[in-house]
Amino acid sequence: MRIAHIAPLYEAVPPRLYGGTERIVAYLADAQVDLGHEVTVFASGDSRTRARLVPARGQALRLDPQPLKSDVAAHLAMLHEVRRRAGEFDVLHFHVDLLHFPMFEELAGRTLTTLHGRLDLAGLAEAYRLWPRYPLVSISAQQRQPLRFANWIGTVHHGLPADLLQPPESPRGDYLAFLGRISPEKRPDRAIDIAVRAGVPLRMAAKVDAADAVYFHDCIEPMLDASGVEFIGEIDDARKPGFLGHAAALLFPIDWPEPFGLVMIEAMACGTPVIAWDNGSVREVVEDGVTGFIVGSMDEAVAAVERLPELDRATIRRVFERRFSSTVMARGYLDLYRRLVAPEAGAANDGDAFQRRA
Repeated sequence: MRIAHIAPLYEAVPPRLYGGTERIVAYLADAQVDLGHEVTVFASGDSRTRARLVPARGQALRLDPQPLKSDVAAHLAMLHEVRRRAGEFDVLHFHVDLLHFPMFEELAGRTLTTLHGRLDLAGLAEAYRLWPRYPLVSISAQQRQPLRFANWIGTVHHGLPADLLQPPESPRGDYLAFLGRISPEKRPDRAIDIAVRAGVPLRMAAKVDAADAVYFHDCIEPMLDASGVEFIGEIDDARKPGFLGHAAALLFPIDWPEPFGLVMIEAMACGTPVIAWDNGSVREVVEDGVTGFIVGSMDEAVAAVERLPELDRATIRRVFERRFSSTVMARGYLDLYRRLVAPEAGAANDGDAFQRRA
């Protein structure tokens, strides 16, 4: 099958540091190449992929040192090129939210749009009602709730290459980990409080966006003086296996409807359990009492730290391999592509393409 992936231009594919959507595009495209398909990725020129790369600009927007640049212009130019070359592909798989909708209406039937973000923002519902023909894919069932009326044809959970993150031979398990982004909805303050109350050191590997700089300075930085709390900043993929693999658990104390939460399966790939707040997609990702603990209060979170010896790290890794590898993800999307190019093949399906293959 001839597949085009259209990625956002904010990060490289995959990102050098923090970044979710572009990371998934990278893993998905490579897995589909490995399964024998002809895959093209439209992305920034500093991307790395086993697929054919069509560079839309020389460098990803976030790490481009130019102080003044237009993300709208960059994306529109990329979409123009995709539209010009659309006849080369069986399926156009978009990862840029709804930015392409006005330009591809007559081709909507052979497009797939994965929505990677939260969908409860003002104005989104009205916009999606304007373009009802585009087939949409959610990354969790929970993500769909604000737009239940939309043209959903499947849900495919994220996946990682099975060899990307491996459990260490002898995990120390002598600290808790927080990995991601410093922002109010990610609740790094909760992570610090949990660790302090549990009496376990906390290591925080996190990005601080300019938009969250005041929050970090006013709310989080003063808490870093707590005993046992270490802030190490943003880390790349090379450091993740050690950072996650030697942690007793990943803390995921979110306070928002997280559409998926990639860091949870990154931890699971390392055999590391997850202690996660019961929000968003958490119950679709974490198997309570198997791959981690799902909590709803500080007391429950602290108690979960004490219960970590009940969990088996080898089992956590096996669950990751069965449910969240990039091959499983790629096959889930291929099922949906086949329904687009041969609709009768999917007529008996129930409309969801959760990963069904190990």
